Amino acid sequence: MRRKSKFFLPARYLLLIMSGVCIIIMLLSFTLNISGGPLNAAAGYVFVPMQEGINKVGTWISDKAVNLKNLSDVMAENEDLQNQVDELTTELNTIKLEQYELDNLRELYNLDQKYPSYEKVAANVIGKNSGNWFNTFTIDKGSNDGIEVDMNVMAGSGLVGIVTDVGPNYAKVTSIINDTSKVSGMVTTTSDNLIVSGSLQKMNEDMVIEFNNLNDKDNEVSINDPVVTSAVSYNYQQGILIGYISSIETDSNNLTKSGTITPAVDFEHIEEVLVILNKKQTVEN
Repeated sequence: MRRKSKFFLPARYLLLIMSGVCIIIMLLSFTLNISGGPLNAAAGYVFVPMQEGINKVGTWISDKAVNLKNLSDVMAENEDLQNQVDELTTELNTIKLEQYELDNLRELYNLDQKYPSYEKVAANVIGKNSGNWFNTFTIDKGSNDGIEVDMNVMAGSGLVGIVTDVGPNYAKVTSIINDTSKVSGMVTTTSDNLIVSGSLQKMNEDMVIEFNNLNDKDNEVSINDPVVTSAVSYNYQQGILIGYISSIETDSNNLTKSGTITPAVDFEHIEEVLVILNKKQTVEN
């Protein structure tokens, strides 16, 4: 026995029928002006929930639109604030750079005033050897500015080194921390002479250089005593601060002493220098 197929009404047709019924009910309600009764009640059951749903959807869409507008305003305001922060950061960095340059110039001025008897010219460092230390470097002044080989170079609080090569608009400087450097020094507290030798190894280890041949028979030399260039130095002007004694020990001969000196100059950061235009030989002659 064959089963009868069930009647199936597509959803779109069902929706059309229900919509038509709603429209008919609405028209009858308005045409007949029925204030009560089953038609009005049916309309209430059908349209009130529909209206509430439409209101909720409309309110949700409205809220979303407001939120999007607020988000857009906040993003625009955030972009303006970020631009202001960038401008202020740039201004602050400029002020810091100017302050740093001012401090360097003030330091050079104080150094210049410390040695008033020497004629000097200021120069900027434009190149250096590889590595952390300024043991050899190039400045932007040369023979056109009166600079010659063997002229002394200062920075920070004291002696940097000596000019070893000169071009028309540049000069090369070998500093006192270089392994090849030797300077005749004097301990200011006792006037005892010694020899200061550059040592990149010591600079890397303890940020110091070495000294030897110190005659200190009375054991008067102490830690932190200043060391300056001595009068017997052939290439260096007298009285330029080299650094401060940081360690001292008696040599095996029991006659002399050796040790280390903390340089007066920061040889890791040199940007401007003063070149003394008076050569030691010129002064002696």
